[in-house]
Amino acid sequence: MKMLKVESSTIKSIGYDYEFGVLEVKFQRDVTYRYENVPIHVVCQMLFKADSIGSYFNKNIAKVYDYEKIA
Repeated sequence: MKMLKVESSTIKSIGYDYEFGVLEVKFQRDVTYRYENVPIHVVCQMLFKADSIGSYFNKNIAKVYDYEKIA
């Protein structure tokens, strides 16, 4: 999965698999988590409309979707 660097104090980069709705988030501390069944509109809101990527992630993704630590 290709990762995109983002401007955030907590998140270093993200990747998204459109086919499976899988979001991967690499944090500044170099830990990566995979979130399952995240709709594309949620990812787009986070990347293009949120005032803060980290705040949006914490409120709308972190505790909403199933996840696992992958690295």
